Amino acid sequence: MPVHATSTSTPLTDRFGRQLSYLRLSVTDRCNLRCRYCMPEEGVAPLAHGDILSYEELYRLARIACDLGVQKIRVTGGEPLVRKGIVDFIGRLTSLPQQPEVVLTTNGLRLKELAGPLKQAGLRRVNVSLDTLRPERFLQITRREGLAEVLDGLEAAVAAGLGPVKINMVPILGINDDEIVDFARLTLQHPWTVRFIEFMPVSSDLDYSADQRVAAETIREKIETLGPLQAEQRSMTDGPARLFRLAGGQSPLGIIPAVSNHFCGECNRLRITSNGRIRPCLFSAEELDVKSVLRGGGSDDAIAALFVGATGIKPEGHQLDQLGNGPGDKRMQEIGG
Repeated sequence: MPVHATSTSTPLTDRFGRQLSYLRLSVTDRCNLRCRYCMPEEGVAPLAHGDILSYEELYRLARIACDLGVQKIRVTGGEPLVRKGIVDFIGRLTSLPQQPEVVLTTNGLRLKELAGPLKQAGLRRVNVSLDTLRPERFLQITRREGLAEVLDGLEAAVAAGLGPVKINMVPILGINDDEIVDFARLTLQHPWTVRFIEFMPVSSDLDYSADQRVAAETIREKIETLGPLQAEQRSMTDGPARLFRLAGGQSPLGIIPAVSNHFCGECNRLRITSNGRIRPCLFSAEELDVKSVLRGGGSDDAIAALFVGATGIKPEGHQLDQLGNGPGDKRMQEIGG
């Protein structure tokens, strides 16, 4: 029977007083790009079909998490839009009795064709990962072509009402940091919120290293060559971004100091990987195996206990500024972005 967050159940509040109300749900490890900061040139062997959680299993986890107090679900991958049946699954999530806010992160390649159906299924918003506005550089970074498709997808998302549409741009020294101003200028021309995220290398054996991180303060200095920035009020949907607006801007821009001034103190996230692990922190190697419980006939109470257990081991902070790299045992497409 369903587990409810009542006075007799354990709320998802961790040892540091953070209420974990945001679930990042990875539906696949597969991706139609081969980004250099995510995987090697040859790609990675995909998980077997049976190793990936079914939609029914993912739905059950989402339902129990919402019973425990989760209010927002972000569907991730890999690239979530490559999984067959994703629109119907989004519809099931948005139809949960608790009516969580359901959002999605995508590389945008399939967004043009799916923006309308996703909106009809109840999806609230999309974040699009995009690190260059130059076709030849897009090919260099992602090892695939497709910039035009991504830009069309952004327009389609706005037209479908999946707003505010957010672009996530990761500046990397010597690779695309010369485009920071170009991305900031987009907020003057389009209703797209552009967020600049400090580079966080998850694995140590990829093409880009921690010393190519562009600090948040440097990002801001480059943007200010366009004019002074006015601070904006943050809302619940803005997450960790520090928001600003250029004079005359159609939309705000955000800077996420993920390393230099990390937001761990206000982190409210748990992650579920596509192969059935609950991960309390992106940069922690600790995971709890929920797939075995799901497939071993475990009750809703047993699954809820794993969520509570993951809450109990969530670290205070990622300490990435001291370590320089993530744990290195998992790639981003395995964890869920």
